[in-house]
Amino acid sequence: MTLSADGTVTLTPGDPGRRLRAEVERLREEAARQRALAHKRADFWTRLDIALGFPAALLAGTAGAAGLATADARIPAALIALASAGFAAGAGFLRSDTRRRANKRARHAWADVEGRATVKLAQERLTPEDLGELLERRQAALAAYDGEAPLPEPPPGPPPLTPG
Repeated sequence: MTLSADGTVTLTPGDPGRRLRAEVERLREEAARQRALAHKRADFWTRLDIALGFPAALLAGTAGAAGLATADARIPAALIALASAGFAAGAGFLRSDTRRRANKRARHAWADVEGRATVKLAQERLTPEDLGELLERRQAALAAYDGEAPLPEPPPGPPPLTPG
């Protein structure tokens, strides 16, 4: 790090502060990409859930009404019921509602990483602890796709000491 005549600080290429800042910027960019991707995926799974669920419900009602209407309508009603069951089975197999919720959780977790990285980049000086916190948040965002709920917040203060 060098100080110029006008008082500005210039980081040299090998400066640890510059490397920390570059890594935090990389994490922020990754979080922005992943947040947008999770948003698109949540939207896709929402549309698929509707595309499979609505016809299943509509066909089930139609099959019931047709089956009760006349004895001659039983075969068409059975075929409609089979189509309804196929849509319902497809929706259940794909678990689109579960995937939609997971992507929404991930979207919020990635937005948290992105926001925290932006705040850290606004600071004059970054520490390895800042990067460590962001990497923990990144792990939580990756885990958000699998878990049912967001991971608990880490307790404030320094990390616990491990016996050596």
